[in-house]
Amino acid sequence: MTAENDRNVVLTGFMATGKTTVGQTVATLMNRPFVDADEAIIRRAGMSIPQIFERDGEAGFRALEREVCYDLASERGKVIATGGGMLVDPENRRRMLASGMVVCLDAPKEVIGARLAASQDRPLAGDWAALLDKRRAAYAAIPLHVNTEGKTPEIIAQEIIALWQNDSE
Repeated sequence: MTAENDRNVVLTGFMATGKTTVGQTVATLMNRPFVDADEAIIRRAGMSIPQIFERDGEAGFRALEREVCYDLASERGKVIATGGGMLVDPENRRRMLASGMVVCLDAPKEVIGARLAASQDRPLAGDWAALLDKRRAAYAAIPLHVNTEGKTPEIIAQEIIALWQNDSE
């Protein structure tokens, strides 16, 4: 990779928009290492995200998330899936935008609700609709968006790679 194209591809967005699944597909198609920021937090803490929330609260989790964000933003040539709240923090968002192309994955509320109903183990999923509304402005601050509704991970990944190719020209 040359210096121009070794920038990270960073996927963000609300929970259940497909960041991890799509990120893995993008990484495979681009032949790049994939990093799930939540998995990096789990490894660093030595416990699950629900355990971190139980022990340290959301503030403790966010502090650890900030450390992982700084580390990941200093790396190159990766496809990174952030946690849904990581880039809500303006400094985290600034760092990731400086490290690569950031794409926010979107889905309508009813799609997110259906996906969350089939999911377990998300500490902030209880009042997810209010949380989504609270985070809308932060997500809107990200210039590139891809709607994931009704699309396969492969189609979404191809859209992201097309954005990457346009961004790299």
